[in-house]
Amino acid sequence: MKEIKKRKLGRSGLEVSALGLGCMGMSFSYGPPADKKEMISLIRAAVERGVTFFDTAEVYGPYTNEELVGEALAPFKGEVVIATKFGFELDPNGGPQWLGLNSRPEHIKEVAEASLKRLRIDAIDLFYQHRVDPDVPIEEVAGAVSDLIKAGKVKHFGMSEASPQTLRKAHAVQPVTALQSEYSLWWREPEAEVIPTLEELGIGFVPYSPLGKGFLTGKITENTVFDKNDFRNSVPRLTPENRKANKVFVELLEQMARQKHATPAQIALAWLLAQKPWIVPIPGTRKLERLDENLGALSVELTADEIRSIENEVSKITTQGDRYSGNAAKLVGR
Repeated sequence: MKEIKKRKLGRSGLEVSALGLGCMGMSFSYGPPADKKEMISLIRAAVERGVTFFDTAEVYGPYTNEELVGEALAPFKGEVVIATKFGFELDPNGGPQWLGLNSRPEHIKEVAEASLKRLRIDAIDLFYQHRVDPDVPIEEVAGAVSDLIKAGKVKHFGMSEASPQTLRKAHAVQPVTALQSEYSLWWREPEAEVIPTLEELGIGFVPYSPLGKGFLTGKITENTVFDKNDFRNSVPRLTPENRKANKVFVELLEQMARQKHATPAQIALAWLLAQKPWIVPIPGTRKLERLDENLGALSVELTADEIRSIENEVSKITTQGDRYSGNAAKLVGR
């Protein structure tokens, strides 16, 4: 296993590779699932390259992504950190759609037991509440995870897309190790209240979609046609006309990439890494060359002037389109 830069998630002491690997897209959301054997070999290639932080959830598939991650990482027990999530009510008949939210304590405990089996591990390293459930007081959720930690079944508690107020309430019951929420050059809302709260409480930040669901790589244009099962078809800011308008972000990254002999994706990730030493982005991919490209971001050092220049230019741009629509939009920031 190669050594790469490591980071600690806040004051928890949980140390992981400075970039993790988001595994969702291998089984879910981005068109048909990828070939399982190929994805196992990709996850293992990530471990060989020094990645020690892998992200999954029971709802991805459902279940198939956890099974994939469990099989791929079985030979590396104790050497890697696996994060998974609870909080959705899934169709008992195995349908692909979730039926609603469910963070009742007894459900959390059932999910933990099932995830442990699928992941082939004795304890879940980081167990996130996937979305805040307005029907269950967050103190009860934190208490249930605290029980799992005392029982040795979970090591760390995480939250996803939670508001600063909810984070504070949960953290008072069971210290939160990490918050996973969307954060990138074209979604900077966490900078206003979320990041200062994380800094104050000593909680790490795990940005998902650090490359804007692929858009900031420059590989998606207004003419790109997504698979009919690709969730990006429902993302307002990724409609063809909004992609055309939002291309200014990519052009800005391309300009900086030329100066730094890097790629737009590497600049976008390097910018995120430069924000705080306890930020660990989890870009996802199905391709080995993209994994290598993303890891190359760890060697890109942006100067304070370069960061200022990027941020000045970005502040002049108005992103076209919301990041979520319909139900998905209602589940964030609670």
